[in-house]
Formats: sequence, structure tokens, C-alpha cells
Amino acid sequence: MSKTDIKLKDFLELVRRSRLVERDRLGQILAECKENSSGRLPSAEQMTDILVEYGLLSRWHCDKILEGKYKGFFLGKYKLLEHIGTGGMSSVYLAEHVLMQRRVAIKVLPKKRVGDSSYLARFHLEAKAAAALDHPNIVRAYDIDNEDNTHYLVMEYVEGRDLQTVVKEDGPLDFEQAASYIAQAAEGLEHAHEEGLIHRDIKPANLLVDRKGQIKLLDMGLARFDADDDMSLTIAHSENVLGTADYLAPEQALDSHLVDARADIYSLGCTLYYLLTGHPPFHKGVLAQRIAKHQTTMPPPIPDERPGCPPELAEICFKLVAKKPEDRYQSALEVSEVMQMWLLERGVTSYNPGASGSSLTLPATHLIGTATEDTISNEIGETFKRVDGRTPKHRPTAKPTQNPNPYHESTGDTPIIMEETTSMLNQRRQRKTVGKEPPVWLWLAIAGGMIIVIMLAIFSFLR
Repeated sequence: MSKTDIKLKDFLELVRRSRLVERDRLGQILAECKENSSGRLPSAEQMTDILVEYGLLSRWHCDKILEGKYKGFFLGKYKLLEHIGTGGMSSVYLAEHVLMQRRVAIKVLPKKRVGDSSYLARFHLEAKAAAALDHPNIVRAYDIDNEDNTHYLVMEYVEGRDLQTVVKEDGPLDFEQAASYIAQAAEGLEHAHEEGLIHRDIKPANLLVDRKGQIKLLDMGLARFDADDDMSLTIAHSENVLGTADYLAPEQALDSHLVDARADIYSLGCTLYYLLTGHPPFHKGVLAQRIAKHQTTMPPPIPDERPGCPPELAEICFKLVAKKPEDRYQSALEVSEVMQMWLLERGVTSYNPGASGSSLTLPATHLIGTATEDTISNEIGETFKRVDGRTPKHRPTAKPTQNPNPYHESTGDTPIIMEETTSMLNQRRQRKTVGKEPPVWLWLAIAGGMIIVIMLAIFSFLR
């Protein structure tokens, strides 16, 4: 049945069967249409405009109903509003809780995948990994459920676009904007790493930016909570390389199961390169050639690809993508701090780490995204992995920097803005140590022991 062939009577019957609009409400609207049009009824397509204007149907609903479809608009407690992404392993829908009217994103595992125990187990592990994380810069997971053979994951809905879409549509980002997005992404990664999770698929398509400019890390994909999970879900299926080739750390291409947090840092550097230049570090050649270049070759200098790029920002990017893990920044926290320092040097002083509940505030011209451009990544991608219980294999803390500006020699005079930067970073480190001071009873025990020793010494002397 084509959209133009359907009659109003048939259209209204399909709407009633869909349960999207109450029968009485539909009759009321139809009566109003007749009254306003001297008794004439609208066409089926005109009726779709009316129902959309009333907020009773979405355009997606109308397109499906005009095609003669009326089933599948509800999933458990949720009404599906729009299809917003499809990948090889899932489809994502914008949905609304029927009672609470809260909008969410629902990732649905295709029915044809349910019979594959590997895919279903990964789907459950994605929910488990997401449930372990609670951070402003990570897309939250609310629920996982199934209706017969339809399994779905309910997630936070982010009204905005992913960074790959942003760059494709708008071109490379402003330098400060790119740095702020990477700083926020590093905040989210730091939280994940602290929980023992390595993402393994950091890329622009997995970083969403909402309409306020806040970054949300997406896609948990595959979690490893113990050795048995990894054996059964990855090694058993011969999946030695997980991730996306254009953003893959050299060591990850050799064995995805042995990487630590520094693999995510490399991928974050490749993402920064993309935001600044409009393309990944190695975007020419076939897949094998691009992976080989990640192993052996540094990408072209950013100023050659993007004239005017500040040298300090280019240096930060190249340290992120160093071939040897030990030559990179050693933690996501360190990346965030370096980015914040650079931003403050550029006069962007309103950024606070995502962990404290704030985000970077830039001029209104930097706000992006509209309701019609909402995007959820269309891949599950093999992503999160738990390493050695609850801690990554390698996550050293960032070392204090002797010179507040690591890119220039000290002139003897510390600018006020750098004093503020150092103070802010010291406050963050102090907050991380709250609750780690020795307990009061320990100090009392030490003091008591010292008094006893002194008294014994005096008594011995008097004798």
C-alpha cells in the first residue's frame, strides 16, 4: 500500500489499532476538522499533519501508518517515537515512558541476533558495564528488559549530535571547542578507568554533544568483568582485534585483550586530530594499510593539515598518539588537566570538570544540535572491558608539573591566570584525597605511646 493510495477511513482505522491515539480523542479531532471545514473531511495525508500538530503522532508514526503498518509502536512501558540509528548489532529508537513521559533512547537487539548466545550475552554485559558508571560525561543506562524475543536497553536520551556528524556537517572545530570536548571526554574516561573499565572504541561517533555543549561518552558494547567473560565472549569467537581501525592504538591492533587505559588515550588523541583537521590521522589506503600506519608512522603535522593550529595544542595531540604507551599521557586525569590548563591560558576560565557536575561554558555560537539532528551512535562496537577485577592493569596517577606551562621556559614571573590554574588543579587533587587521612584514633595511639616512652625515660633517669 503506497502512502498516496490510503484512504482516510483506512488511515483512521490503522491509527485506532496502533493504540497511539485514544479512540475518543481521535473522534473529537475528526469532529473539529469537519466543523472547521464546512463538513468536509481532510485527506489521509492532511490528517497526519493535524495529528502531528496536536502532538499525538510523530512523523515517523505517520510514515509507518501510511505504509499500512500499525504494530510495534510500544515496547514494554515505552512508546517508540522515532527511529534514530541502526547498526550491525542493534537499532536505536527515541521513546517515551508511557506514564512518566520521560524521553529515553532504547537500543533494541534484532530478533535474528537473539539466537546467537554471544550477541545476547554482550548485550547484557553492555547494560552491566553501563550500570557500573555514573558520571555527567557518560550516557547513563536506566534499565534492560525484554518482551518475548525482543531484548532492549533503556538509556539516557541526549539531544544533540555525535562529533563525527558535527565535523561532517560543520567542518573542523574551533581550537578551544575541540580542546574542551576532549577535556570532558577525558573526565568521563577517568571515571570509567577508576571503575576498572577500558572503553577500547573511543572515536568521534561515540562522543555525543548535547545542546548545552556537554560531552557524553557512548557505547559500552562489550564488558569484561572477569577472565571467564573474556574467554567466552571474545577469545572463543576469535575476536583478537576490537575497535575501529582509524582510531586504534598500536598495541590494541596486536591484542585487544591486553590493553590498558593508555589505549583509550591514544584513541582520544586520534579523535582530537579528527576534530582539528576533519579527518582521522590516516584516512587514505585500505584497512590493512591504515592499521599498519598506526603501528609505525606518526600522522602528518596538524599545522600542515590545519594552518593556524596553536603549536601547544598540536604538541598535546601528538603526545596523545605516541606509538609507545609509556610516551603518552599516563592517565585520562592527566589529559583533562593538561587540556584545562591550555584552555585557561587561552582565556577560557569557566570550565569545571564534569565530575563536579559542571561543563565548559562558551559563547552561544558554539551551541549545536537541533531536535531533528538527534543522533545515537549506530554501532555497539566492541568497547568496554574490565581488567583485573576492578582496577585497570596500568593507571598511574598524574605527576605534579614543576613548570605550570609545560611548553615554555619559565620567565620568572608566573601569570595570574596560571596561578589560578595551579590552584584549581591542586584543589582537585586535594578533593581526591578527602577521606584518606589517618583516623583520629591512630593519632591518639601514637601520642599515648610517646607519653609512655617519655615517662619511662624520666623514671629511668631518676633511678
